[in-house]
Amino acid sequence: MRSSRSGTDRPALARAVAPPGFPEPLFSETLRGSVRTVKNSLKHRLLSSRAPSFGTWISSSSVVCLDALKELGFEWFMVDTEHAQVNPETLAAMVAVAGADGPTPLVRVGNVDPYLVKQALDSGAHGLLAPLVSTADQARALVSFAKYPPEGVRGAAAAASSRYGTELSTYLRTANARILVGVQIETKEGVENVESIAEVAGVDLLFVGPQDLTLSLGLLDDRRNPRVHEAMRRVVDACERHGKIPGTLIVDPEEKRAALDLGFRFISLASDVRFLLQGAKSYLAA
Repeated sequence: MRSSRSGTDRPALARAVAPPGFPEPLFSETLRGSVRTVKNSLKHRLLSSRAPSFGTWISSSSVVCLDALKELGFEWFMVDTEHAQVNPETLAAMVAVAGADGPTPLVRVGNVDPYLVKQALDSGAHGLLAPLVSTADQARALVSFAKYPPEGVRGAAAAASSRYGTELSTYLRTANARILVGVQIETKEGVENVESIAEVAGVDLLFVGPQDLTLSLGLLDDRRNPRVHEAMRRVVDACERHGKIPGTLIVDPEEKRAALDLGFRFISLASDVRFLLQGAKSYLAA
């Protein structure tokens, strides 16, 4: 027999209590008369723990590759839309496939641009990363595009991020605190301005793009050059002073050890395309 859920038979609801230092709206949300408890987000974990976080770049534009990797233990996926050919529909499918229990879906947008930021966040991504941020003004613009008024200028939409409008009220009240905002420091100018960039309120992650930084320093592909490591150390030091998360990408175990030694805590373990190539090469060489 179907039981009634109206009137006095609705169970009493216990109020969720946020962990110390975790903004209350991130932890408990009221929607349609029920308390919806939010799992500890990647952003909360990164800001409250110094343990390194490992994810990978999704560079293949492939939903299949993302799906194949999602249960291997990565904490997050960065879907690349700067260099990879990902259209908005494919991006939305990738975020959906990652799911609520998979690696946290993040998006690297192609530029500091309000349209690209809206596309990324409306897909349901939990955060974004913008390339080639070399000044504090660029960082402030990115934060503004990523946040709703009064903190920013992001427009509201009945999109996947709000379950197509069915949870819009809740999403509008929690997104500004929940979304992870990252900037890529990958130019000589960006390193020179890293202190002012790290001071920008709303920026959570400073991510060193090692290859572009190496190019900007005039070293082509010499990623292990001491000048590159010194520039990377400056970024980590600025993050430590301003309470930001230092991140980078590595392509082999030696780079992973070096990144950890430098103090990076948000580390991309290569990319899905690199895994594909290395796997194929190992079979051909066997």
